[in-house]
Amino acid sequence: MSAMAQAAASSAHRTRVLRALGVTPWVRRAAPMPAEVPGSVSAAPMPDAQVGDCVVLLPAGCDTKALDLLGRALHSFGPALARAARIEVRDGHLASAPVARAYLVFGDAQAHALGRELPAATLNQAHIVLADEPASVYASAAGKRRLWNALRSLRRALAQAGG
Repeated sequence: MSAMAQAAASSAHRTRVLRALGVTPWVRRAAPMPAEVPGSVSAAPMPDAQVGDCVVLLPAGCDTKALDLLGRALHSFGPALARAARIEVRDGHLASAPVARAYLVFGDAQAHALGRELPAATLNQAHIVLADEPASVYASAAGKRRLWNALRSLRRALAQAGG
């Protein structure tokens, strides 16, 4: 039996076994990246930041426990928020100012940095939600409640915008 026929037979067998066990196999949607030849130059440059659904702005140097809590909260509100880009604001400045439909901003300093970096037209079109600093969210029940309300508002805004 050739290697191709054997691979096809083992793939069919695997599918039958998974179906018998009640497991739904997942298939990757994206095409695999082409293998690059060493020494070759990529033909197309990587594009700059594209318009995304949501961007999360955090203060630099957050505690690991607070970041874990925020990650779990974002994950509980679906894939649009779980996959949101997370950007740290250092010394009141953003390293990059990505364009998005919605922004979740943790703290007043990060909101001011966002206002300084993005053009007014972009800010006017975006839905911006302000939440407490991650340390105060982690420390108090009221901070967690305000974060939950902010996430609900953000999810509603993304759903209305077609996200």
